[in-house]
Amino acid sequence: MKQKIFSFVSVFAIVIAVWYLAALLMNGNQLINNLERKNQSWTYQQIIAGAYDVKRPMLPAPHQVGQELIKSIIDRPVTSKRSLIYHAQITLNSTLLGFVFGSLLGILIAVGIVHNKTLESSLMPWVIASQTIPILAIAPMIVVVLGAINITGVIPKAIISMYLSFFPVTIAMVKGLRSSDKLHEELMHTYSATAKDIFWKLRWYSAQPYLFASLKVAIAAALVGAIVAELPTGAQGGLGARLLSGSYYGQTEQIWSALIVAATLGSILVWLVGIAERVLLRRRGELDHA
Repeated sequence: MKQKIFSFVSVFAIVIAVWYLAALLMNGNQLINNLERKNQSWTYQQIIAGAYDVKRPMLPAPHQVGQELIKSIIDRPVTSKRSLIYHAQITLNSTLLGFVFGSLLGILIAVGIVHNKTLESSLMPWVIASQTIPILAIAPMIVVVLGAINITGVIPKAIISMYLSFFPVTIAMVKGLRSSDKLHEELMHTYSATAKDIFWKLRWYSAQPYLFASLKVAIAAALVGAIVAELPTGAQGGLGARLLSGSYYGQTEQIWSALIVAATLGSILVWLVGIAERVLLRRRGELDHA
């Protein structure tokens, strides 16, 4: 445990050091260009002192992002439209709905593919081909089409999240449902087990570890989909909207603080899926092997 904590702290310290160095180089160059454009002289001491206090810096320093996080999370009420908690909650709603839709769709497609060879040969190529379309290209189309039939709000964003999250679940579940031991399956046939019994008592049991592994990927993909979906919609709320407004007005601290909140939210969601997986493993008696 101590070694893990030491490794985490070491990596974190290296990242912060590299971040400060990159901010010095990028913001320092920005300062030099501004001073030379005004025909003003400068010294390296002046550049080093001012690189971490530039308004609208190219790369905000960690302490600048930290100050923006404190201002956007602690100093503002949760109901404020300038609060990152407010925007994170909007994005979370779309993420969870899209994740549920995508997981269910992925499981249904996988079950159909495993039980129907014709469906596998006809549907699987389309499932794979769907992931070659850039989400930035398809997101505006989905929003426009659904808006034309008066479907707005969280549903279009959830559908885009579903689009990104169903694929890993489909692929993993196809593999998982086919991972059951053939001898066990033949044994169940000798006991006159029905197809339903074989599915729920053997195939589904064997596929559960694959399912939870794919859900960790799917929940992160759903979050990305929800954020991307907020960009073309011109949404007034959500982390994607926060990123967009920050890019419009050159508020790089706002952009980076929204990115950190999004990364933190994604980590929490993956962690929660991991907890559910551990509960399942404990019930199966496999926790020691996890």
